[in-house]
Amino acid sequence: MTDTFISQKTDASGWFRSLRDDIVTRFEALEQQHVTDVPAGQFEVSETKRTSEDGSDAGGGLMSVMRGGRVFEKVGVNVSTVFGTLGTRAQEAMAARKGLRGMCDDPRFWAAGISLVAHMQNPHCPAVHMNTRMFWTPHAWWFGGGSDLNPCIEYPEDTAQFHGVLEQHCAPHGADLYPRYKAWADEYFYVPHRKRARGVGGIFFDDHCTGDWDKDFTLTQDVGRAFLPAYVPLVEARLGQSWDAADREVQLIHRGLYAEYNLVYDRGTRFGLETGHDPDAVLMSLPPLAKWT
Repeated sequence: MTDTFISQKTDASGWFRSLRDDIVTRFEALEQQHVTDVPAGQFEVSETKRTSEDGSDAGGGLMSVMRGGRVFEKVGVNVSTVFGTLGTRAQEAMAARKGLRGMCDDPRFWAAGISLVAHMQNPHCPAVHMNTRMFWTPHAWWFGGGSDLNPCIEYPEDTAQFHGVLEQHCAPHGADLYPRYKAWADEYFYVPHRKRARGVGGIFFDDHCTGDWDKDFTLTQDVGRAFLPAYVPLVEARLGQSWDAADREVQLIHRGLYAEYNLVYDRGTRFGLETGHDPDAVLMSLPPLAKWT
């Protein structure tokens, strides 16, 4: 591992932690601003640890979860930096998906990222997902991530606001980037067995490596920076909107769709479980309550 990569690794891991801190601070401020007879929610923060098969350190991170708040019924903001060797299944998946046949000979990896999922109290406030990450192997490195909106009750103006901010943050990196990453999100977050999308989309990218690390890292940072201005105004606009039992029913059923996708199709969930990461952190994305009819 070269000195250059060590520096890049430190920068990437530090950025994901900084973004996590900004989001946690802003979400707790939302809880304080929305005054109800329910106590303002606060994040419970715990360290996650990962060990290799021989018991040696293999990284970890921070799991920050808020439950039962005024605004958020459940929200998790996790960061992790993990390393080690990929197991046989993960090696085979990596070789098949990326053509990295050398993984079987040298299956070392390093990965860092942030993952966020928010499930809201008010059914008119959309659920949301955001993730950005960096992955390294001796054979290749790349970035990935994105964010997508998952309202149970869609408002076209909210969808337009969310996508508009994402497009603005993608624009400095090329006019073709947003439409390409939007189409990728539409494909990736499609639920085949339900024949419908998980939400109203956003952007998604993976395996991003132009060969210019600084350029690719800047793009990944801008995707992360887009999240709060894209999402928070939607929550603030809907917080005071009244809702009833019928709205709650719609919300719970939609959460069932969300859970199905994350358990059956989500690549990050599979990778986290297969590489021995803390299952509570990996499954943080699941809603606190859901319903199937």
